[in-house]
Amino acid sequence: MAMLRHRALTAGTLVTHLLYSSRSFDDVIYREELNGLVARNDGLTVTHTLTPRQPPEWHGYARRIDRDMLAGIRLAADTPPRIFICGPTPLVETVSRTLLELGHAPNLVKTERFGADRLTRQRFNAATNTTPRQVR
Repeated sequence: MAMLRHRALTAGTLVTHLLYSSRSFDDVIYREELNGLVARNDGLTVTHTLTPRQPPEWHGYARRIDRDMLAGIRLAADTPPRIFICGPTPLVETVSRTLLELGHAPNLVKTERFGADRLTRQRFNAATNTTPRQVR
């Protein structure tokens, strides 16, 4: 969100596409602010995908981010896109790997992860004698 806010404050017009995955429409963080930024008509597009719950009138994506979704987002052909991926480790790893398979340059794909990786989660579960469903 900080990058989009900076873009707005500096009157940026670089074509920007945010692919935003949320569990439900109510879980979309900054929804009103994003709508306001898109309404400026300055080259920002936001595409939502909702999993696993969508409102009855939903016409957008209704699944996790996948290869077909990433391939279907049209990016400017004249300039290789700079790609920023942020999310839980499994999402970041899957999306970045898929983008590389689709031919995006590794030096233009930047990542930021939150949450523990699989090994850390397994060690935590073993140390606390819990299962992943018990940890929230």
